[in-house]
Amino acid sequence: MESKVGILGYGSWGSALAIAFSHVMQVTLWGRAQDKVDIINKTRTNPDYIPSEVRFSDEVQITSDIACAIKGKDLVIIATPLSGLREILLQIKTYSANHLPDILWVCKGLEIGSGLFPNQIAKEVLGGFENIGALLGPSFAKEVAQGLPTAITLSSSNTQFAKKWINQFSLIPNFRVYANTDVIGSEVGSAVKNIMAIAVGISDGLQLGHNARAALITRSLNELAAMVIAMGGEAKTIYGLTGIGDLILTCTGDLSRNRTVGLELAKGFKCEQILKNLGHVAEGVYAAREIFKLSKRLGLEMPIVSAVYNIIYENADILQTVNTLLKRAPKFEG
Repeated sequence: MESKVGILGYGSWGSALAIAFSHVMQVTLWGRAQDKVDIINKTRTNPDYIPSEVRFSDEVQITSDIACAIKGKDLVIIATPLSGLREILLQIKTYSANHLPDILWVCKGLEIGSGLFPNQIAKEVLGGFENIGALLGPSFAKEVAQGLPTAITLSSSNTQFAKKWINQFSLIPNFRVYANTDVIGSEVGSAVKNIMAIAVGISDGLQLGHNARAALITRSLNELAAMVIAMGGEAKTIYGLTGIGDLILTCTGDLSRNRTVGLELAKGFKCEQILKNLGHVAEGVYAAREIFKLSKRLGLEMPIVSAVYNIIYENADILQTVNTLLKRAPKFEG
């Protein structure tokens, strides 16, 4: 019998996953706005977030009733921005009575204020519930919706939970899911890479060349690795899909929102205006502040993160900041 999955959030990722998962599961997709839900139900498309030629199958139920998307589901996937994760987890508890469904999230970054990663938020809300994890890795929602080949990671400390769902996900065409148990390492990598994509976008926007881009991505990996290890993550995660894989895609892909932010910053636009024009969440903007603060608490030297933070939040001059970064004292690589 097909598993029943509720996907919370009808943005890019929620819509893409609903389309992909509907090949092998019974899918209910939830969004807050009834008028938007009515339009999607009528047209079976969501052009604000995914290509207009990609349609939801008739079997996908789309609703603004969150209880409908949670009750009786085998799996609930949270595809809202990170700012909504805590509230959504509380609602899952409310509508699940004494039997929580398995839970995955696809949001990245750190919660503003608390500085917590998604798995830390989940533990605060759900206590010792173990059937949880994160779907992360190098992937653009548009390509998943189009059915193009994609490989991502299901990260969970519960190996039985991970095995159960990667086996089911393997039935989805062109959708390959690997598993790991290093949740914190995966979430650190997924947060830091968005900041690095802003930096690479700035470099590309200033037309500093391919050599500069390669150097920047390489040194970005070094900063990412330092924080993964400092947070207790595993070294092998750095060189996996949620580490170098996600970093390369987000820093170089034209579909990357965070890289787009960097390109626009290089043109002289302010971040507030860029985000307004973008119309979507660029997680690296908010992660830059939280990762910068975390790096200071951990005593880590992260010059690229610091540069992006200073440009966005301290109104630092871009050219001067980039020149300072390029003129750092010579040292042995490591």
